[in-house]
Amino acid sequence: MESIIQGKAFVLGRNIDTDQIIPAEHLVYSLSDPEEVKLYGKFALSGVPLAQSGLPAGNIPFVQEGSFASDYTIIIAGQNFGCGSSREHAPFALQVAGVKAIIAESYARIFYRNCVDGGFVIPYETAIQLAETVKTGDELKIDIKANTVENLTSGETYQLNALGDVFNIVEAGGIFAYARKENLMAQS
Repeated sequence: MESIIQGKAFVLGRNIDTDQIIPAEHLVYSLSDPEEVKLYGKFALSGVPLAQSGLPAGNIPFVQEGSFASDYTIIIAGQNFGCGSSREHAPFALQVAGVKAIIAESYARIFYRNCVDGGFVIPYETAIQLAETVKTGDELKIDIKANTVENLTSGETYQLNALGDVFNIVEAGGIFAYARKENLMAQS
C-alpha cells in the first residue's frame, strides 16, 4: 500500500449505520464468487434512510447507476460511523466499491475493528468536523506517514489522529495476515 491516498471525497453526516452502508437485503451474495462480490460494491451506501441522515446535498449517489464501483475513494463522516449491527460486510462493501480510507470523528467499535481485522479500509479519526468543511467531490490527498489530509480543492490541510499499527494491519490484508507476517502466530 502506498503512503499517499488521493481521490474524491464523499461526505456523510453522523450515525451512518451498517444497514445504510450495505442494506440487509444485499447480504445474500456470495463472498467467493467474483461476479456476486461486485454486487457488494454496487449496493454500498444504498440504504434507503441514507437520504434522511447525511447524504450529500443534491442526493448524489455513491455508486452511479449501472456501475459496480464508486468514483469516490475517501469517505468523510461525522460521529459514530458504522453503528448498528456488527456485519463485517459493511467495510467489505466499501472496499469493493473502491474506498481506500474513511475519515470520521468517531466509529462504532465493532465497525472499526471489522475495518482493521479484515484489512478492508483505513479508518482514520479526527477531532475536526471535516463533514462541515469538505464537500462531496473535493479532491483529497491523505499522507499516511504525516497523518494529514489535504483538501486539494480548497488548499486546506487537516491533522488526523495517528494510526499506530492499524495501517500495518490493513496493509498486510487483515489481522491474521499481519500476525503471520510478524511471526506472532504459528505458521501452518
